[in-house]
Amino acid sequence: MAILDPDRLLPSEPSARRVARDLYTLVRDLPIVSPHNHVDPAWFAGNEPFTDATELLIIPDHYVLRMLVSQGKGFDQWGVPRQDGTVEVRDKRAIWRAFADHYYLFRGTPTRLWLDHVFQDLFGLSERLTPDNADHYFDVIGDKLADLAFRPRALFERFGIEVLATTEGALDPLTHHEALRASSWDGRVITTYRPDALTDPEKPGFAERVEQFGDLTGEAATTWAGFLAAHRVRREFFRSHGATATDHGHATARTEALSPSDAAALFDRALRAGLSPDEAELFRAHMLVEMARMSVEDGMVMQLHPGAMRDHSPGVAAAFGSDMGFDIPVPTDFVHGLKPLLDELGHDPNLTLILFTVDESTISRELAPLAGAYPALKLGPAWWFFDSADGMRRYRELTTETAGFYNTVGFNDDTRALCSIPARHDVARRVDCAFLADLVVQGRLDEAEAGEVAGDLAYGLAKRTYRL
Repeated sequence: MAILDPDRLLPSEPSARRVARDLYTLVRDLPIVSPHNHVDPAWFAGNEPFTDATELLIIPDHYVLRMLVSQGKGFDQWGVPRQDGTVEVRDKRAIWRAFADHYYLFRGTPTRLWLDHVFQDLFGLSERLTPDNADHYFDVIGDKLADLAFRPRALFERFGIEVLATTEGALDPLTHHEALRASSWDGRVITTYRPDALTDPEKPGFAERVEQFGDLTGEAATTWAGFLAAHRVRREFFRSHGATATDHGHATARTEALSPSDAAALFDRALRAGLSPDEAELFRAHMLVEMARMSVEDGMVMQLHPGAMRDHSPGVAAAFGSDMGFDIPVPTDFVHGLKPLLDELGHDPNLTLILFTVDESTISRELAPLAGAYPALKLGPAWWFFDSADGMRRYRELTTETAGFYNTVGFNDDTRALCSIPARHDVARRVDCAFLADLVVQGRLDEAEAGEVAGDLAYGLAKRTYRL
């Protein structure tokens, strides 16, 4: 008995299902290009074994945790470390049993698809997880994780990953990437430059980080010219570790092109007196333009992830840190927000700016028309809350008629959970093949064209757009 239906996510109509099956066969085993990811590079640098199912599949995955927490069982009960390093529940088997008791919560969610894929394809478990078989699951997974074939580097190779880009802050020493570069392993794990902590003056400790930035780069980073120079130095350092892209997690898509004197004055106030909320937003908006200018200079692809209120629960953030599943979508204005940047650089052939959204209302109204006009713009895939079969389908329906397929960038798995990577790519490939199959049976594409598009959506577009 298999957990997974082999035709999952494919069309129910027989002729479309036949086409989708054929298309899926073409792309199912293509290498995985993962250009935007949040797994820990230390896993590959140290190549130490994962300890057990709880450490592998529950504690690092905020998609799993947020659903569990939403039902009233807090992070402490799932073994999640607090900011001070304390852990309330340490019995991993007990945590796993509790997870099995609550597995029904994931019915119909993308997380259920990903986890069932991991259970069946990676660990050979053929019965759905229940409270009755929780111990069997825990033991089977634990036994396999002790095998060399389940070390992080072996899993990377088993999953067919061609390249994986992690994401590090501008001050990160890239120690693990240094270790990977010095190792004999030929798996390609690169970094991505994320300067948010140095572009957002409202983050606590901004002035101290700017001073550290100067010490790290040898530039006078407390001056405006030196601050920009330090970013250029640091971007080059990241590029020497394989980076081809930057990533920017701003609250809005607002951009501004200030004069050098106005930008310098704003920066000086940020360091010495602090900025009002409106001034801080103006500084972030200008820094997006400065980052775009630097991308034109050095060729790094720029990614913008706006439209989320980060750390909506201050109590969770204070106790457990950021990125714990309490980032909530908010409306986003791309048309007006991006205009200053696009006025200056929207037609520059050296800029690629990939836009993501968790505000679905903007996809057909703003994003697809913008990307369908400006050569600098590309659309990132259905992101975060919409990284789901239904969200991906809606994304294709909302973008294709205006932006086509070739102003999009394929799929990003954007995960902290290593074992979900092939599962997520498999979902995306199935959904895209289903969408293309419907176009074929409607006479809007021929099957050969659909096969080419399927290959580009699964592999080619991400590889080309991210310059990998």
